[in-house]
Amino acid sequence: MKSLHARHHQLANQQRQLEILENGIFKSGQFPTFRKKLESTGYHSLKPSRIEIFQVNVGYMCNQVCKHCHVDAGPDRLEIMTRETMQQCVDVLAATKIKTLDITGGAPEMNPDFMWFVEQAHASGVGEIIVRSNLTILTANPKYHSLPEFFKANNVRVCSSLPFYNAGKTDRQRGEGVFERSIQGLRMLNEVGYGIPETGLILDLVYNPSGAFLPGNQEQLQRDFKIELKNHFDVDFNSLFTITNIPISRFLDFLIESGNYEDYMEKLITAFNPSAVEGVMCRNTISIDWQGNLYDCDFNQMLGLKTSKSAGQHISTFDLSQLESREIIIGQHCFACTAGAGSSCQGSTA
Repeated sequence: MKSLHARHHQLANQQRQLEILENGIFKSGQFPTFRKKLESTGYHSLKPSRIEIFQVNVGYMCNQVCKHCHVDAGPDRLEIMTRETMQQCVDVLAATKIKTLDITGGAPEMNPDFMWFVEQAHASGVGEIIVRSNLTILTANPKYHSLPEFFKANNVRVCSSLPFYNAGKTDRQRGEGVFERSIQGLRMLNEVGYGIPETGLILDLVYNPSGAFLPGNQEQLQRDFKIELKNHFDVDFNSLFTITNIPISRFLDFLIESGNYEDYMEKLITAFNPSAVEGVMCRNTISIDWQGNLYDCDFNQMLGLKTSKSAGQHISTFDLSQLESREIIIGQHCFACTAGAGSSCQGSTA
């Protein structure tokens, strides 16, 4: 399967996605917009708390083409961050003392300067480096086989996506054979000490539902994953994070094609949880795309919704004080992060 971008699909256009999200079930006024919902709970705008996480998307290239992917990543996506932009990111980290660098993609490991970036960030003294790996990249090519040792040498926290603890659901979402290769990748990480409590090498898993529904209880799913992966595959990991699928890009395409879009949006609206608002990731995270543009979150990045102009919109003009006092750009897709137990790249928020 090719990306929406390669197919010249209408939903490869960010503006078209926004048109669908802003109209549809909201046009009649039957359901409140996200802004109206916020206001009804006492939030007249959404503001950052403190920027603690610097999330950098180093490119949309990936060895997989997953059905739910909000990035629309794939082998045909050639957008990658340059070393010059990476250096600007490292300079900001060194100057601001933001404690966490969260590297994502695509498959971030496919950027030819990925290792250089990790090494430079590690040398700068950043407190924590997270790499979001799809696991199969570790087995995709011999040049990636040494990544577990590289992660260990740079004290990287590995956060890996795994839709389920069996092949059926995983392969339906991510492609035939993905589960088997994911288990192989997990074992490679376990072999160097990842996921083993006494080593201090953190291996976390990320769970996204395979259909148009909210994730289950995070603690229960973590228990189930630990039992099933250990008993059947002798695999260990530290924590599991649940993330609600955001109705954008390829997941939006799935919702529309399957006739589930309106029902899913209604489900998100009905499940709005004021307690989840406090912990949404846009309040403590800044997102940077492969060109160095700044966004309130990774999802806004995929919709082309940059940070407010008054706060600066590019890494070259990064101003921490302005960014921490900005108003966060919101839209109807934000209902996904505040539904049920809440959702962020660090899992449930409420």
